[in-house]
Amino acid sequence: MKKIFNVNQDKKILLLQALFITAMLLANIVGIKIIKIGPVNTSVGILLVPLAFLITDVLAEVKGKKFVANLIWSTVIVLIFSYLFIKLSINVEPADRFKDMNPAFVSVFNSSSRMFLASIVAFMLSQFHDIWAFEFWKEKTKGKMLWLRNNLSTMVSQFIDTVIFMFLAFYHIAPKFDAAFIWQLIVPYYLLKILIALIDTPFVYAGVKWLKKK
Repeated sequence: MKKIFNVNQDKKILLLQALFITAMLLANIVGIKIIKIGPVNTSVGILLVPLAFLITDVLAEVKGKKFVANLIWSTVIVLIFSYLFIKLSINVEPADRFKDMNPAFVSVFNSSSRMFLASIVAFMLSQFHDIWAFEFWKEKTKGKMLWLRNNLSTMVSQFIDTVIFMFLAFYHIAPKFDAAFIWQLIVPYYLLKILIALIDTPFVYAGVKWLKKK
């Protein structure tokens, strides 16, 4: 059993990369489902987004900004490929035995197309800001106060992610979805993200220690 967990840093990094890409892909695929967390109605994908920011901060601390930037670009390519394949799946002619279920399939995935594209744009911009801000605060603190760097970079990046996603995904999809209404959606959604981000701080320390451990 001990040998199973006795892995070198390269294997740990591969695991974190796989978790990161999987989390973002799942957040986009299942994100159409709305759940209730306390008083807030939110996408089920919100449970996966903090994991992504946690992983990038851990990797940025150990491997640096350029390494994480390559991971973000790889994830963007995966998300775009997934979006295009979903669109192909919607438009391809179904087999006879699937024709009764095809309208439901098309309804679910077609309605999520705008959200999927919005999520890709928001993900890319917020993640690149996150690694830039993390590196900026790392220089300012001379590599100390990981908890501060983690939270400052994540809080602003989560705000960017939330605002861009909400406006691109929902602005004017119906008459009531004007700018004022979108901001009403953004505030509780963002506050919930911040709460989750604050909770993940000990896991950032644990992740860095685990990744550096030989």
